[in-house]
Amino acid sequence: MPFGRFTRALACSLLTMTAAAPALADDYPSKPIRWIVPYAAGGGSDFLARTISQGLSPRLGQTIVVDNKPGGNTAIGASETARAAPDGYTMLSADNGTLVFNPALYAKLSYDPEKDLAPVTLLGKFPMILVAGPALKATDVKGFIAEVKASAKGMDYASAGAGSPHHLAMELLKVETGVNLVHVPYRGAAPSLADVAGGQVPVMMVDLAAGAGFIKGGKVRALAVANSTRLPQLPDVPTFAELGYKNVEAAAQVGIVVPAATPKPIIDKLNHELVETIKDPAIRQKLVDFGIEPVGDTPAEYAALLKDERARWHKLIRDLNIKLD
Repeated sequence: MPFGRFTRALACSLLTMTAAAPALADDYPSKPIRWIVPYAAGGGSDFLARTISQGLSPRLGQTIVVDNKPGGNTAIGASETARAAPDGYTMLSADNGTLVFNPALYAKLSYDPEKDLAPVTLLGKFPMILVAGPALKATDVKGFIAEVKASAKGMDYASAGAGSPHHLAMELLKVETGVNLVHVPYRGAAPSLADVAGGQVPVMMVDLAAGAGFIKGGKVRALAVANSTRLPQLPDVPTFAELGYKNVEAAAQVGIVVPAATPKPIIDKLNHELVETIKDPAIRQKLVDFGIEPVGDTPAEYAALLKDERARWHKLIRDLNIKLD
């Protein structure tokens, strides 16, 4: 092909591609969207997805099908999303275990969160709270630290599972306070909370969504929140920063990601509709009442947060040599 004809053909091709991008977003979505939740039904991530999907579905004019795919510390759902067609019809509820912790905790992973998945928006945060049961005599963080230091063996703490935000938040507290805390992992927040409330284990970190009933019922005591501000649901409970531990900030962060090659116009449209759904007062209030701090940011902001979180938590995981395989 002569150079002139080639140049004209290339220009036409580029114009066609440019024109097709907005059209792609205009036509999307034209069928139901699958929302993969890598946890069993009934938990906090499941509630978040189902609550937001109720508002998102009418905005998009399509059914949102929430599909629970638990297992592999969220790797099963993440891998399935990574392999899905990059067309905007498969999205994943991804927490910081999926996108931040797992690459540092596992030598081999069935997906690469940075190469295989594209961030859409951070939906919300589940801030961590240090709670104590009857096995702890102390009534505040200062007393808790003193009690741990007074014990030659240190003190056990429960978690919702190895590699969970609850586990790593407590390891962060251990580093920041210099006390000897021994991890006792459970299979989920419910059984670990039950044992803390029953006096089998003195303390744990828990999110408000899982622990609200235990806290309000007086079964466990909230000592401090690992958040930048006090929680509106627990206005009398101080932050760790207020107590002099400004680096003790941790939360289960749940966002939406899609297959990496998903076109930007589709990502932008999904982002817009998700953020507007989160802004809806009725949806927002349901999330707050459940113990979730609603967010809703841009893809770029979410990507920047994930970069910062990886740097922060990977260092802690490496320094403590925490491995799950």
